[in-house]
Amino acid sequence: MAAFVYILRCADASYYVGSTRKFLEDRIAEHNSGLLGGYTRSRRPVVLLWSQNFDHITDAITMERRVKGWRREKKEALIRGELDVLPALAARKKH
Repeated sequence: MAAFVYILRCADASYYVGSTRKFLEDRIAEHNSGLLGGYTRSRRPVVLLWSQNFDHITDAITMERRVKGWRREKKEALIRGELDVLPALAARKKH
């Protein structure tokens, strides 16, 4: 069964990263309805910025966890499709 990882922009300009086995449009509608509760409920409406399809939910969950740990600038590069800059953004900044 197919699965998706997605990034939403919330009304407060924060990002939410999630995954689902459902049709992506249905999942976004659930976020916007407030049905899901949690982080997005008080930050509606949400807008889909990026998604990726996976053949297996386990792969989607792995990617979701990875992206959730990224800094905002790295998420924004992914959203823009700038995959070539992701390794440089992963490098820790020196103090």
